[in-house]
Amino acid sequence: MIHSLAWQVTVPLVLAFFAVFAWVALGAGDKADATAISQTSGRIRSWIFWVLVAVFLPIFGYTLRDLPYSVAAVAGGPPQVIKAIGHQWRWELSGTEVQVGKPVDFHITASDVNHGFGLYDPDLKLIAQAQAMPGYTNVLRHVFTRPGKYRVLCLEYCGLVHHGMLAEITASEAK
Repeated sequence: MIHSLAWQVTVPLVLAFFAVFAWVALGAGDKADATAISQTSGRIRSWIFWVLVAVFLPIFGYTLRDLPYSVAAVAGGPPQVIKAIGHQWRWELSGTEVQVGKPVDFHITASDVNHGFGLYDPDLKLIAQAQAMPGYTNVLRHVFTRPGKYRVLCLEYCGLVHHGMLAEITASEAK
């Protein structure tokens, strides 16, 4: 649905852009007074700019609603903090138990090389990710929406036993 809408909006805009480009390119060969052309083209460029602002500003505002940041991730009280350190070839987590519906801040770093922190739901669908880098801590906030066993896998090849680099987090309902 959204891809179809994107094509329906993009194609006419690209065609309009090329039409304006062709019009300017073809008009550049005229021997008319340069000052008159400059004033006219300046007004046209200004008009086109404000039309583009009027068209794209609502589109940007509408599409920003679909960013992958859960509204629940900013609500729900203070987050539980889990420190995640990537090592060749294991994850060291400061905690493995979380509550459904409560925000969790993962403080992600690495002790040796770059790792990719990938959080997978019980169906093994990637639901969140961040880069783990030596000397830097990324913070990833996530709210678990259903109980179950979630896996943390490395998303960046980090050596021979990369495929075995996993950890498990258990999400359960509040007691």
